[in-house]
Amino acid sequence: MFEEPIFECEIKKPFKRDGETRWEWTIVPVREAIEANGSGTKAGARCKHCHGRVKLLGKHIAKSPAPHAVHGSKQDSEYCIAGFYFKQHPGRTPRLSLQPVN
Repeated sequence: MFEEPIFECEIKKPFKRDGETRWEWTIVPVREAIEANGSGTKAGARCKHCHGRVKLLGKHIAKSPAPHAVHGSKQDSEYCIAGFYFKQHPGRTPRLSLQPVN
């Protein structure tokens, strides 16, 4: 599958609001998301544009940047402004993922 690398994504981080801890989505570099997922925080990373699932890739692959993320599904890539397939079809209207990560 051809994908354009994504260098920022969203992960859930704890924030104190009114004395209560809440988990909120925060935009972070993919390198930080990989470290956070390894430390046992709330699971999941999502695309900051379409809120779809992304795969975090930390290993360097020949002719590819590292670390980065790619969309987990082709459908998300087809309708996300960061997606490879979206860029291949000018005129498409971007939308949120049909299976967003909450």
